[in-house]
Amino acid sequence: MRTRFAPSPNGPLHLGHAYAALVAHDTAGASGGTFVLRIEDIDGERSRPEMVDESIDDLRWLGLDWDGPAVFQSTRLDSYAAAARRLKALDLLYPCTCTRAQIAAAAQSHGPDGPIYPGTCRHRDVDPANAAWRLDMAKAMALTGPLVWRDVEAGPQPATPQAFGDVVLVRKDLPASYHLAATLDDATDVVSLVTRGMDLFAASSVHRLLQALLDLPVPEWLHHPLLLEADGRKLAKRRGAPSLADRRRAGEDGKALADALRSGILPAGISLSQGLHHGP
Repeated sequence: MRTRFAPSPNGPLHLGHAYAALVAHDTAGASGGTFVLRIEDIDGERSRPEMVDESIDDLRWLGLDWDGPAVFQSTRLDSYAAAARRLKALDLLYPCTCTRAQIAAAAQSHGPDGPIYPGTCRHRDVDPANAAWRLDMAKAMALTGPLVWRDVEAGPQPATPQAFGDVVLVRKDLPASYHLAATLDDATDVVSLVTRGMDLFAASSVHRLLQALLDLPVPEWLHHPLLLEADGRKLAKRRGAPSLADRRRAGEDGKALADALRSGILPAGISLSQGLHHGP
């Protein structure tokens, strides 16, 4: 078994990241498997090099170790470009210049990621120089036929990527979207079990479709519960969730914190969402 933890260095890690890292680390360890650390550092100016070292210090403070050196998305830009070229050659990508506001105004339905893109640019003559590239979902699904993916807790799942509409795979400002980069990286890293939060359960259908289109190996998935704030929203960097670094610098025992998370003992005001997998 090979699992991975893949933080983005665009802010400090918090308890939610700690829980996700423990799930991946402990699941691999329980089977004598391999745990990979991948730094997802292609988010333009939001990626901050100093956050890489801080995140590594946080993980070691929790008592975690990984097999081999950390790997970085920024070393894999050629693989993202090659995958995009392959999908374009299959006539599955088209350029789009629509803004989020335009999509929200024109959308007729919503999916897991919000308003579903209505296909405005699908048959327009669009200058690709300053455009994102979207996957023509109907064409892609017609090419692959029905697909199935497997969560180790929920069992086999029919892939329903159409719930997302024509997703962006190459962004205007970045070399790849999360969907494309994560799917390619998991194949490159030979990840056999993708562990991540329940909020990404539906996204696994998109990744299963990309695996079929790009002839990539198909892992299994394990979607774990999320740590929630008092108002029921998941912990988030952008809302100022207390950082692991602050706890570490205050002298808190990281290994004791990790053991508490493993036991389901959470700080006041933090709860665990209902999910299919109930602990690291």
